[in-house]
Amino acid sequence: MTEIIGIRFKNGGKEYYFDPRGTDVHVGDEVIIETAKGPEFAVCSKANTQVEDDAVVQPLRPLLRLATDRDRATLRHNQEREEYAFQVCQQKILDHKLEMKLVRCECSFDGNKLLFFFTSEGRVDFRALVKDLASTFHSRIELRQIGVRDESKLLGGLGICGRPFCCNAFLDQFQPVSIKMAKTQGLSLNPAKISGACGRLMCCLKYEQEAYEDAVKRMPKNESFVETPDGVGTVSAVDFLRERVKVRLEDVPDAPQTYAPDELNVIRSGKGRRPEGYVAPPKEELEKLRKSTPAPQPDEPRDLSGSVSAALASLEGEEKSPGRPRRRGGDRPLRQKESQQSRPRAESKPRNEPRPRQETRLNGGELARETPSGQSRNRRRRRRSGGKPKEGGSSGNS
Repeated sequence: MTEIIGIRFKNGGKEYYFDPRGTDVHVGDEVIIETAKGPEFAVCSKANTQVEDDAVVQPLRPLLRLATDRDRATLRHNQEREEYAFQVCQQKILDHKLEMKLVRCECSFDGNKLLFFFTSEGRVDFRALVKDLASTFHSRIELRQIGVRDESKLLGGLGICGRPFCCNAFLDQFQPVSIKMAKTQGLSLNPAKISGACGRLMCCLKYEQEAYEDAVKRMPKNESFVETPDGVGTVSAVDFLRERVKVRLEDVPDAPQTYAPDELNVIRSGKGRRPEGYVAPPKEELEKLRKSTPAPQPDEPRDLSGSVSAALASLEGEEKSPGRPRRRGGDRPLRQKESQQSRPRAESKPRNEPRPRQETRLNGGELARETPSGQSRNRRRRRRSGGKPKEGGSSGNS
């Protein structure tokens, strides 16, 4: 195992491994490292990590030190010198009448070298320009021709998607992109729509190419003759992103239907005609191709609002009348007649059991026992006779 740290010299540039030499370096720390061009100022992109020996190229160049305030002041001075050298070089290009476009100027950390990047359609003889720049800055001058994709990587910008260029943000190196990728993904072949700011095909065409290639293998081709649950027809459009196929049926050609790939049976791929001697199967067999999607279970809430409302309704029901059914539209309880079977039966007393007699004290102190039935009978007699007891009846002074 080898201990390394990851270093990037520019935003979105390639990551290089260096030997930390026992120094703890964190992500985002500014460091001074040793390169083939001399000491350089860089930023740490990966902290101390142990990797396999075969994952690095020996020998690793060492880390010199963590950046100090003096190193940051030197970096600011070099950046001011780069801006001045860029303006001087542009003026020298105009003076020498060279067909080249200056892109960027970089100054080494020790200030001994100036590197100019330019683009051009052909080869340029810039030997006189190099001599003129060397006599002006008294430093080593190097001019390097780059392509249009490298120009976009150095300058940066915003793409048609509204995000920064991928090459300037995170791409370490360019991937080969071809027009065949646009055809596979069903994109417009208009160069203005599938090209980036550099004028080349967009790098993002490579990102989803494997997914589209897998979808092409599983889905039928356009203009294929297929069998569907509703009849036979011809494929009119294929949506790889949603994985849906639009079919123009022979019975109803003016109303195309949309199906999933597993609901279709391809009879002829990409030909667009009915095969000779083909007889469509009956409707019952074609209906077996239809795939029914399972309905969601009612017990499981589909979203958060439904679960919250269900919980509140259950709490209100427990507070108001627990165990009593409620209407769907409100909190008013249902008026429901209880059957005799659902009601608990009261314990019935035996009929032969004698009823208790009530004792009443008369005027002479003698007790008289009357049953409840006798009391009710005496009361009816008194009402009929105007409140006077009937002769021969049980009275108090007999």
